[in-house]
Amino acid sequence: MNEDCFNRAPGAERARHFPADPGLVGSTGNGDSKAPLFNQREPLRQPRTSPPYSENSTSAADAMVAGDFKRPSKHQPSANANSPSASRGFNEVDSLVQSSKLSASAPEFVPSGMNSYEDPSFCDDSTSYYEEQTLAETVTDFLAHLSSSPGSFESDVEQITAMLNSWVTTEELLNELVELIYTQSTAIPNFSYTGARLCNYLSHHLTVSPPSGNFRQLLLKRCQTEYEQRGAAVRGDKETQKKFHSYVLFLGELYLSLEIKSAKGPPNRAAILLTALKDLMNSLFSKPVDANLICAVKLLKLTGSVLDDTWKESGQRHMDELVRRIENILLDATCSRDVRQMLLKLVELRSSDWGRVRAAAAASNATPDNDPNYFMNEPTFYTQDGTPFTAADPDYGEKYQEILDRQEYFNDTDGENGSESELFDSEDEMEPEIEEAYETFCLEAEMRRKQ
Repeated sequence: MNEDCFNRAPGAERARHFPADPGLVGSTGNGDSKAPLFNQREPLRQPRTSPPYSENSTSAADAMVAGDFKRPSKHQPSANANSPSASRGFNEVDSLVQSSKLSASAPEFVPSGMNSYEDPSFCDDSTSYYEEQTLAETVTDFLAHLSSSPGSFESDVEQITAMLNSWVTTEELLNELVELIYTQSTAIPNFSYTGARLCNYLSHHLTVSPPSGNFRQLLLKRCQTEYEQRGAAVRGDKETQKKFHSYVLFLGELYLSLEIKSAKGPPNRAAILLTALKDLMNSLFSKPVDANLICAVKLLKLTGSVLDDTWKESGQRHMDELVRRIENILLDATCSRDVRQMLLKLVELRSSDWGRVRAAAAASNATPDNDPNYFMNEPTFYTQDGTPFTAADPDYGEKYQEILDRQEYFNDTDGENGSESELFDSEDEMEPEIEEAYETFCLEAEMRRKQ
């Protein structure tokens, strides 16, 4: 092989040898040639990945770190590849390659210091990678989901009920479930309505029924515990009052939502809750501070019409007694101006039958004279100049006829295309005088342009 070719053997010298330069050859007095002062060689190609530095290459490594390392030019002599340190470096590289366990055909590369992820489903042991959720965690997560997405109640309640039926099979678990739902329904803001709906659904679809009582009975017992502490709660500190007020509003929602099946006729509301709500409002009025009065106003706005109708049907005057207590509070209590205004609005609301209109005639016999809601759902129209009017307007018939005439004028069709396109086509045509003047203008403009 030509000696100018590269020697490709591993670890061999990679330099290309050139003839010595005659100008750099020493001579004696006899003209005999001596060995050249040094061999002119092309520098080594810089490797893509540097091999481990030998002990003699410390200065070069330091220079590289310092940013002063430069690739040697072709006119600079390179280090002798046959030096002991260089040979030792190449031998170390060879030994690393021979002892390496890396393979190009491996499916993936995992560094030695990294622990690979193992899918828990492939574990041989029977223990699960993740601990199974407890009943408290599952119910809490579900209630938080309903709180953030109350519209999903209908689609999700069947699934959670089926899961609870397979889970809650003992009296202990049922009591835990009741406590969880009660706590969350009174702790999460604005969740009392959804919590009451959930309680009603579970009372009809939860199958477990231990000797101590079913879900509804245990829930009412839990509510009775708070009911018996009402006297101390209305006089407690702010935190105690806040928890008690949340309980009162939840009980109001529960009275409206909880249905008890009857042997005959439609389901009824729980009569025990009716009595409890009356006593709770009397307790709130017994300590007429702002927080208690605000809670009583909210409860009466929520349940006032239903309570009033139920008491009237049974011949009881409990709502009249509550209104008299409110009037006495307005005269004597030192509540704030805003709370006083709320109480006045509540009395006015009750005097208007809780905002309901009972004199509305049947739909077939309704007229503007006997039905105040006659024009409630009528649309609003606009005249040509933008003036709004409804069916209650005295000139409704005349104005509405004008709209019909104008609509008929624009939408009166003649054939396939109709007269609307013909109307716009006629607007594009110019009268003879205007057309003549326009042609004259165009000619004059052309003449001026040419000049």
